[in-house]
Amino acid sequence: MKDKAQPRRRHRVRAWQLGLVGLLMPMALGSAAQTPGAVQPAPASAHPETMTAFPPPTDGRPMQMPPPAATMPLAADFDVRRFEAMAQAMVADQRVPGLAMAIVHNGRVLSARGYGITDVRAAEPVDAHTVFRLASLSKSFAGTLAGVLVSEGALRWDSKVVDYMPGLQLSDPGAAGRITVADVLSHRVGLGRHTYDRDIERGADYNALVQKLAQAPMTCEPGDCYSYQNVAFSLVGDVVFATSGQFYNEAVSRRLFKPLGMNDASLGLEGIQASARWAKPHVRAGKGWSSLMPKPTYYRVSPAAGVNASIADMAQWLIAQGGHRPDVLPAPLLSTLHAPIVGTPGEMRSRSASWRGQRLNAAGYGLGWRIYDYAGHRMVFHGGAVQGYRGLMALLPERDLGLVVLWNSESSLPSGLLPTILDSAIGLQSDRWLDVDIESLYAAGERPSQGQTAGGGTSVSRAQPE
Repeated sequence: MKDKAQPRRRHRVRAWQLGLVGLLMPMALGSAAQTPGAVQPAPASAHPETMTAFPPPTDGRPMQMPPPAATMPLAADFDVRRFEAMAQAMVADQRVPGLAMAIVHNGRVLSARGYGITDVRAAEPVDAHTVFRLASLSKSFAGTLAGVLVSEGALRWDSKVVDYMPGLQLSDPGAAGRITVADVLSHRVGLGRHTYDRDIERGADYNALVQKLAQAPMTCEPGDCYSYQNVAFSLVGDVVFATSGQFYNEAVSRRLFKPLGMNDASLGLEGIQASARWAKPHVRAGKGWSSLMPKPTYYRVSPAAGVNASIADMAQWLIAQGGHRPDVLPAPLLSTLHAPIVGTPGEMRSRSASWRGQRLNAAGYGLGWRIYDYAGHRMVFHGGAVQGYRGLMALLPERDLGLVVLWNSESSLPSGLLPTILDSAIGLQSDRWLDVDIESLYAAGERPSQGQTAGGGTSVSRAQPE
């Protein structure tokens, strides 16, 4: 009985995979820049959250996401000043202490501004060069840096991690030897979700936790399933060092920050503290906010959560990810980074009242990026959260639009800016993602004036609860 049921189950799983691939992967097989000649990786086993990953090309190249046939214009009522007014409303009466937002289109910065204050205890206005902690938005830098090394021929997506870390072990004998660079960057190492994150939060050392991976239970074979990681994701930093001879933080700075003109960007706790102006993290304190010093914990897993950047930096990052800096990030690399590898349908099953529950038709993860079907439109996305900081960034390739929102508190209020702007770009009738009466703001003349770097909300009055 068991033997007969198994083929039927695999057939149903395969049908589910094909449906998800149909939604998310209208892609062509292209040439990813990497050296030929490697043995083709084995196709991933059927799993309810696994898309077909990298099987067709004989030299191990991954599938790629083709560029849009033609860039579509933004909807007629797309109004940047309206979105700036919304951002300004977020910091009114310190509903959130500080916020920064950038919108880029066709390789140009439409807006990159700061709103509110850096610290309720020592108020300075947030501007375009105020540095925020990016948390898991950092994963896009790790995937991109690995891709640069692939483009240079120094690394392959299907390179085995143990070739660079011979001492790596997992609890399943032999499993460590099967983990590829692409598996690490797409959260397919086979470990349970958030393995050893609590240890990181308690101050554990990254290298000690890498050794401890040999004791962590496995939920599947490497490459077979998605399970979000921070410690295991950061193995890519060791691979970068072994491949390039540069420490991970140094490599990110030299190969990404400097050539892209991300002049405020840094890595690590020392990096943010050395910034000329930076936003302090804030947590709830009664009906208001209390600022803290950033914790060093997740900075210890730098590829997963180590980057700090200003909104001016992030505008340049989105422009580059949109294909407008081929001198640094070639188009074949971007199409590979932005292609889904593994399905993440759980993102649509939860938070049904949020934009994820209402707008997403399919969800997947690529190489340091999430890839969504947002109301029928492909979106490349990542979010991030660590104590006192939040951030969201997204690209709509068909519109050549990018946007990022960073804020220095644990409030969820600014997250509604992202679907509001996306809906407007696409021309959808927007749900009320924000509890802001923008029309009354217009009537009161509170829109930021053209060219202004907004820094409103500088009073230190106590915020009202959400």
